[in-house]
Amino acid sequence: MKADHKQIAALLKTARGQLDGILKMVEEDRYCVDISNQLLATQSILGKANREILKAHISSCVTEAFQKEDPQEAEKKVEEIAELLAKM
Repeated sequence: MKADHKQIAALLKTARGQLDGILKMVEEDRYCVDISNQLLATQSILGKANREILKAHISSCVTEAFQKEDPQEAEKKVEEIAELLAKM
């Protein structure tokens, strides 16, 4: 992975902490809207981590495939990105 490991790890640890907090909120039968807001915040952090990983992938792996002028490898990398985008 070419993304900044420290940045990605920090984002994921933050999301994990938020999930622990959300679970506690559910167990305490807290207000639904408050739980939903926390879930949205967690999704946002996970999305940011994913975007950073994909950005690094495009900047490194995909770019390298095109620079090598290997059409099959470049096509494979583009297809991988397209499949991920379809899941988003």
